[in-house]
Amino acid sequence: MVFGASGQLGQCLATTAKVTGFSNLIYPDESEANILDLLVLDKLFQQYRPRYIINCAAYTAVDKAESDIETARKVNREGAENLAKLCARYNTTFIHISTDFVFEGNEVKLLTEDDETKPINVYGLTKLEGEQAIASQMEKYFIIRTSWLYSEFGNNYVKTMLKLGAERDELNIIADQIGTPTYGIDLADAILNIIAADNQAYGIYHYSNEGVTSWYDFAKNIFDIGGFSVKVNPIHTHQYPTPAIRPKFSVMDKSKIKSTFSLTIPYWRDSLQTCIKILLQ
Repeated sequence: MVFGASGQLGQCLATTAKVTGFSNLIYPDESEANILDLLVLDKLFQQYRPRYIINCAAYTAVDKAESDIETARKVNREGAENLAKLCARYNTTFIHISTDFVFEGNEVKLLTEDDETKPINVYGLTKLEGEQAIASQMEKYFIIRTSWLYSEFGNNYVKTMLKLGAERDELNIIADQIGTPTYGIDLADAILNIIAADNQAYGIYHYSNEGVTSWYDFAKNIFDIGGFSVKVNPIHTHQYPTPAIRPKFSVMDKSKIKSTFSLTIPYWRDSLQTCIKILLQ
């Protein structure tokens, strides 16, 4: 059962499941799957008795969260905790999506699942609180931290850049924040592989595409692949201030998820080409 089914990753899961013939996913409407309403959730669990749930529901407005901490905390912590309580009660395995923003990201190193978490913005803090709430309620969980998510669905950086590429001749893009883009279809495929593996190696895992880039280079590649002639100027973070501070370096080590589930993870630019081809066709 997928929570947050109408969001970007939820739609990626539905698309991937259809292509791969993974037919036993349930996508409850958000009116009957409010993760803040324990009684409503309990009825769903009673009705379907799911073996797995996938929680794609989240408060992801990173800058808005700085002034709306109460809502962000309700969705990202309390919502996750509600689902964990019911998973524990109904012996359901919980797959929860988290973020690289649980890290401070002030050191140039590949971040492992065992590295110290130290979020520097409200979004990262509330997502970490969600992780901790899940771990306090149950043992049968997979928490998957991901980064820079994009796809054909929802609002995301790739779609924004393609829109701007068609409208503008010149853009200033931050060049000193380093991470790895993640194609939502690739992440969805990894999640379905975890379910199919029926592996009980529960815990926290990192998943993004392979490779390393900056927002500047990410934008350059989007325009190159999309065929847009846009002059892209690299700028420093301090030249584009935002309410939320972002990690400077948040490249995650994927060794654990690759070895545990025998996954082959695509290189970020290869997946970007696939997505842009679909978006521009």
